[in-house]
Amino acid sequence: MNHRAYLDAATAEELHPAAREVLLQALDSGWADPARLHHEGRTARLLLDNARAVLAEAVGVRPDELYLTTSGTAAIHTGLAALTAARRRIGTTVVHSAVEHSAVLHAAAAAGTTTEVGVDSSGRVDLDAFATAVQADGVALATLQSANHEVGTRQPIARASEICATAGVPLLVDAAASVGHEDVPAGWSALTASAHKWGGPAGVGLLAVRKGTRLASAWPVDEREDGLSPGYPNLPAALAAAAALQARLREAAELDKQHRAWIAELRQRLAADIEDVEVVGDPDDRLPHILTFSCLYVDGEALVTALDAEGFSVSSGSACTASTLRPSHVLAAMGVLTHGNVRVSLARTSTYDEVDRFATVLPGLVRRIRAEVGM
Repeated sequence: MNHRAYLDAATAEELHPAAREVLLQALDSGWADPARLHHEGRTARLLLDNARAVLAEAVGVRPDELYLTTSGTAAIHTGLAALTAARRRIGTTVVHSAVEHSAVLHAAAAAGTTTEVGVDSSGRVDLDAFATAVQADGVALATLQSANHEVGTRQPIARASEICATAGVPLLVDAAASVGHEDVPAGWSALTASAHKWGGPAGVGLLAVRKGTRLASAWPVDEREDGLSPGYPNLPAALAAAAALQARLREAAELDKQHRAWIAELRQRLAADIEDVEVVGDPDDRLPHILTFSCLYVDGEALVTALDAEGFSVSSGSACTASTLRPSHVLAAMGVLTHGNVRVSLARTSTYDEVDRFATVLPGLVRRIRAEVGM
């Protein structure tokens, strides 16, 4: 088999070398309970405070505005529930775009009523419709992703923040796709992210909540994370997540330059070399490392399997619900082709040779699959 090319970094990145080193050290020094007053507990508290300070600086908040959770999904569920519960006297409506991550859609539905706002063909939210929805009576919260996890299109967070501020409605930003790749525009009330997206270990999520934003915990409060994330903290993982994010931000500018150029070339080559293909998402105002395309008359699962046999790891369908075999709700909301969908997302270890080989191999696989179904 050819050298394998991991092109599914938007799902999870390989553990960053900086994280691996810190994780191994922390297993020996960070095992005690940071809530205890003895020597080992004080040492653990110092390490936890250091990790929190690094993570908070990376997302632009103070350390006491950052809460650690067990995953990005847990951060979304916790933050959305706590923000809406605090505004229950005002209402229970959550405004969200039609292309949010499934975790946001599920949490919003559980919180009360929802108002879904449409997007254009590139996946960007309709700001006029968003403003109208946010200004309606009974709105507890608005939520908008920083950039789409499937097609890479950036959302107008700065403008959405202004709209929410004018309406007096807090804005929760799901920034899992962006943190570690680029800065998220300011103005939001709360932000969530997930460490395994930037090369940290799985099992660490971030919930940043700016001072002045009201919260009401969805469960009984204990001494952990002000009750927002109860339970014993995974200190070694938190330290490794902080080390990975710090290292990744130092690499971000160079990776952005490389990935943006490679994705632009891949976008051009696929459109030129494959018939009946639709490359989706904004070609310019996007995350640097993500490309999604759909091929007519091709089953997405079959294409992913064929690519895997050739040494390429990619995603198909909705990045968060591919196992259900349902068409991507993101692509459906955009009104674009959902058939034969593939998402390519470059990792920090990706090379130009891997991208070039992918663009060379893919057209033949598409032709073969089409021929097998008589097309």
